[in-house]
Amino acid sequence: MALKKKPVTGMKDILPREMELRQYVLSEIRKTYREFGFTEIETPVVEHIENLLSKQGGDNEKLIFKVLKRGDKLEQAYASGDMDQLADSGLRYDLTLPLSRFYSQNQAQLPNPFKALQIGPVFRADRPQKGRFREFVQCDIDIFGDAGNTSEIELILAISTLLNRIGFGKKYHFKVVINDREILRGMQAYAGFQEADFEKVCISLDKADKIGNAGVKEELLSLGYEESIIDRYQELLSTIGTEASDIRTLGEKLKDVLPVKVTDNLAEIVETVSKIKSVDVRVEFDPTLVRGMGYYTGPIFEIRAEGFAGSVGGGGRYDKMVGRFTGQDIPAVGFSIGFERIITIMMDAGESIPGEIRKTAFLLDKNLDAEKTAAALNEAMEMRQRGEIVLVSRMNKNKKFQKDQLTAEGYTAFKEFYQDDLK
Repeated sequence: MALKKKPVTGMKDILPREMELRQYVLSEIRKTYREFGFTEIETPVVEHIENLLSKQGGDNEKLIFKVLKRGDKLEQAYASGDMDQLADSGLRYDLTLPLSRFYSQNQAQLPNPFKALQIGPVFRADRPQKGRFREFVQCDIDIFGDAGNTSEIELILAISTLLNRIGFGKKYHFKVVINDREILRGMQAYAGFQEADFEKVCISLDKADKIGNAGVKEELLSLGYEESIIDRYQELLSTIGTEASDIRTLGEKLKDVLPVKVTDNLAEIVETVSKIKSVDVRVEFDPTLVRGMGYYTGPIFEIRAEGFAGSVGGGGRYDKMVGRFTGQDIPAVGFSIGFERIITIMMDAGESIPGEIRKTAFLLDKNLDAEKTAAALNEAMEMRQRGEIVLVSRMNKNKKFQKDQLTAEGYTAFKEFYQDDLK
């Protein structure tokens, strides 16, 4: 039986041109985040199954690639008949939970606050579609040990600086939308929803951009909530704007169910970022922003780009996660860009790498003798030593097709070498 040429469903091969773009973006990520004081670390792709199933990852916990036990332990698990005992680990579905475990294990050796950069593959048994894979790269920056909103401001400035450097500012007009999980709780309490139903109500509210307010109302009604409560919530939403002043106004309305310091904190983040003139960034308040991860405890944010559905990044504060490992809560907040989505957008737009070095192809005729081959290689080596990119290859019979292929790979200059020195 012939072997399968296609990669496993939801995975993909990466062709050279895309690989070059990915490496360029990754280099800009590392360069930019280092300038903001972030230090790169790495964690294993395999995590303890107990950690992955700790009810921190929302719906992603349903998408875990589980890793079976080995040897006698697997045989014993099969013999017990308990299928839940077959796996003792799994592939990570994001970088936040592994990072929190890393910090819990290594806290004594790390500075305080600790600014972490982590880049690596994550895995979700999701339904594949354009720009969504089962294996994909995440690029996260996180800050541990700082409870103040300087951390949120720094994350927004860092991610905005990066997106502007790779061309997302002028071309795609991205913006950062921001909310707070506590504001969501306060708004639900104001409307009359029960605290115990917080996550359930959030799941419905999170669908507003897909099914509209009428669809959200219909779904909440089908779940048994009173129409008067739903209407009060949606009426509140209709009065809220996107500016820092609107956040403060909302705080006044919610003061009986929410400490004003929560809305003041979020307004201060928006106001401070707006005063940083060296970074092109727009921050807007969105009271419908939910973010699906169960571990968020405070401010949450997403990056949206004009003309594209969904987000191209997101994150938030998760002050309780480290405490799940150590018993002592540590302030933590992080931001992740949608690396694969950004690459897909840039590839579809035919983006080139800014300042890309000229690539030259030397094509050698098949009749070239050793002396002239060596002369061509010496010339190529001299150019390489000057930092130029030179491909040396034998000339194909269909030279035009060969050049077309190389042009598609970014080669803009060609030099042909023949035994009789004809060009």
